[in-house]
Amino acid sequence: MGDVMLGRLVDERLRTAAPASVWGDTLPVLAGADLRIANLECVLARGGTPWPGKVFHFRSAPQNVACLTAAGIDAVSLANNHTLDYGPEALLESVAALDAAGIRHAGAGADDDAAWSPAVVRAGGLDVGLVAFTDNTPDWAAAPRSPGVAYAPVDAAHPLGRRLREVVRATRPAVDVLIVSAHWGGNWGAEVPAEHRALAHALVEDGADLVFGHSPHIVRGIEVHRGRPVIYGAGDFIDDYAVDPVERNDQSFIFMLDLGGSARDGGAGPRLLLWPTLIVDRRAVLAGRAARPIAARMERLCAALGTRAVWEPGEGRLLVEL
Repeated sequence: MGDVMLGRLVDERLRTAAPASVWGDTLPVLAGADLRIANLECVLARGGTPWPGKVFHFRSAPQNVACLTAAGIDAVSLANNHTLDYGPEALLESVAALDAAGIRHAGAGADDDAAWSPAVVRAGGLDVGLVAFTDNTPDWAAAPRSPGVAYAPVDAAHPLGRRLREVVRATRPAVDVLIVSAHWGGNWGAEVPAEHRALAHALVEDGADLVFGHSPHIVRGIEVHRGRPVIYGAGDFIDDYAVDPVERNDQSFIFMLDLGGSARDGGAGPRLLLWPTLIVDRRAVLAGRAARPIAARMERLCAALGTRAVWEPGEGRLLVEL
């Protein structure tokens, strides 16, 4: 899923609501996966000082890591523009909370080695690797002796872009499935930048099985490159943001990569399954009656990238064959 922001009004809600409540009725769908990954768009900390000059600062109480465990979240990306909202101390406090809960993470850490280290999770009999980077907030780039994020511009030829590609190539032989999490670009606009497509193609050619993009507050289309899906924008999954009536940042999906061979699905080949979701009162819910129009919008976005997405009315989901 895309951005999970547990701060501000969501944090306020969690002072009296159960941790699982933020997931609404999406939990049965999430429970059907072997592995669950999200972009954590806040820090889990009590300490720290708001980063000067930033308009928005997102922090949630450390005990709200229970929200992630309630949904069975196995790993999160920390490479984003809110990981250092309350400074290095809060980042390290957040990492400690995730470690204590057994949730793997990639994309930020105590130094650049930690920030660039992939997370590896055993799921469904496979070793799944997660490499995470962001092109936001270059001043937050981790250094040899200072905490920060795995920063790289969206440029395969840039030295840091080459470092990203080297990490992907080095991780590929050590895992069965490799996911690259990309927190890239601006907040709005459904059109996919050409440079995102170029880098995504390079990452697939380097060994990524899935490129999982986020940062835009809205969903963008999905492309299939060499049989591997590229989610250019997963959108917002949980937050308290004001809703743009045109861009509709309250609409998103659960994106499930099915590697194929499941007996219950007749041994179908690899595919990407999308369940439409909404953010309602600071929690995620399945879209219900709104599912079909949300899916239709995604169909159009996919078609613009040469991808065919098919609505499955009996399942209430979109299907992208790989």
